[in-house]
Amino acid sequence: MAVVRTSAPALPPVTLGDAKAHLRVDGTDEDTLIASLIDTAAAHIERGFGLALITQGVKIIRDAWPATWLVELPVSPVQAVASVTTFDADGASTIFDPVNYFTDTASHPPRLVLHGAAPWPKPGRRANGIEIATTAGFGNAPADVPEPIRQAVLLLVAHWFEQREPVVLEDEPHEMPATVAALLAPYRVARL
Repeated sequence: MAVVRTSAPALPPVTLGDAKAHLRVDGTDEDTLIASLIDTAAAHIERGFGLALITQGVKIIRDAWPATWLVELPVSPVQAVASVTTFDADGASTIFDPVNYFTDTASHPPRLVLHGAAPWPKPGRRANGIEIATTAGFGNAPADVPEPIRQAVLLLVAHWFEQREPVVLEDEPHEMPATVAALLAPYRVARL
């Protein structure tokens, strides 16, 4: 399964001004670096926790359907599912009628659930035969992102702003700072 961003968020989850205030930085000399660190921290959190922070388009690509009547979506929160498309062996697409399923956005992770007895449509190609187009994210503005996540972004930005040493690839990977991990723990999806 692959998760592909199809449209980028309009804004970062924290503003440059918020990050500069957190870092106690005046002036504009470090603005480019700080903006880059905000984007990097947001991407790191989104990838590591299966989150979409600010509203964005996300496509979920699957090879096959599970044997059950529901599909867990690997990104959260999902605002809506725009379409479910299957592809035949020649690459022709068919959109699955939305009357056959609904999106359970209350669950974590969110789920796509079949209505009635209609089965999931079988894809004709063996790999990447199913595409689920979604709109995901907490909302359109930084204030829509839960405060613990915004604080985690700011703490990562501060950590990377202060720790500018080069990364040595042979070394053990650096762990996420404990405070950041604790703030994000409620958003991690438990896997059994």
